[in-house]
Amino acid sequence: MAHVPYVGSGPYCYANSFAMMFGARAPSTAVIEFATGGPFGMQLVGGTLPFFDPCGWTPEAGFGDALAALGWTSSVRRGGTAEQALAALAAALADGPVWVGPVEMGHLRHQPGMTGPIGADHYVVVLGLAEGQVLMHDPHGHPYATLPVDDFVAAWRAESVDYATPFTLRTAFRQVRAVTEEAAIEAALPNALRWLSMTEGRHLPAGTIGNGEAAERLAAMVEAGCDRELRNHLVWFAVRVGARRVADAAGCLARIGRGEAARIMDGQARLIGALQHPLVAGDDAAAAALLRALAPSYAELPAALA
Repeated sequence: MAHVPYVGSGPYCYANSFAMMFGARAPSTAVIEFATGGPFGMQLVGGTLPFFDPCGWTPEAGFGDALAALGWTSSVRRGGTAEQALAALAAALADGPVWVGPVEMGHLRHQPGMTGPIGADHYVVVLGLAEGQVLMHDPHGHPYATLPVDDFVAAWRAESVDYATPFTLRTAFRQVRAVTEEAAIEAALPNALRWLSMTEGRHLPAGTIGNGEAAERLAAMVEAGCDRELRNHLVWFAVRVGARRVADAAGCLARIGRGEAARIMDGQARLIGALQHPLVAGDDAAAAALLRALAPSYAELPAALA
C-alpha cells in the first residue's frame, strides 16, 4: 500500500513554532521534525511513561542538530530570575517574534481546561508584551492568544517539565545557507542513526528502556490493565504525535530514494496510529498485539537507513 502523507492538526508545537520563526523560507514541518531526530525510536521513560521518540531524546536535545541540518542558527537564553527573563523577552521583542519554551502547558489558561501543571511541555511564539499581557501564537490552535504575565511566567518557569531549564527563549534566527528540503533530510540521517543506536541517553531516570524492548514492555503493561493516566497520555498525546512524526519521516525518506527505510517507517506509523481506536475503546488486547508487531521494526530500521 502506498504511503499517504498526513495533513491536519496535531501536537506539533515546536516544529510549528520553528516554522513561524523561519517565515517565508521555512521548510515543511515534516522536514523540521525529521531533522530533530524525533521520529527515530521509542522510549519508556523510567520503565513506565511511553513516547514514540528516541531513547534519551528530548526536543531540546534535537534542536541544535535540526538548525544545523536546515541551514539556520539562533541564539539561546536560559535561566535567571523571572524579572530578568521578562526584561530579556521585552528587549528581544523589539526585533520581532521570540520563540519560547519549553513551557508547562497546564499554566496556559487560554487553553480550555487548563488550571495548573500537568507535566506537559509546549512551545509558543511570543509576539508582544504590554499592559500585563503576553500576546502569542500558540500552535496548539490559538493564534493571537493573550495571557496574563503571571500565568505566562508560571508556565515559562517549567518546573514540572523534567528536561527544562527555566525561562528558555531563542532569538536572532538567521539563515546561514540555503538548503533544499532533500539536502536537509540527507544531512539529518547520521543523527537519525545515532538516536536509533540508543547511545545518546540524557536525563534518563532508572529503568528507562528503548525501541523494541520498550514496545514489548508497554504491550505487557497495557495487556495487564491500562490505567486511566497511561491511557490518557497515549490517546491524547503519545499516539497522535508518534504516528504523525513517523509518517512524516516515511515521506521524507521516500523523497530521497530510501525506499526500504520509508517502507519500514510507514509500517511503524500505521501500527502506532492503529493504537488509537483500541485504546479509546478499551480493547487492550488488540493494542498490545499492535505494540508487539511494532517491536521488531526498530531493529530492522538502522540497516535500511545506513
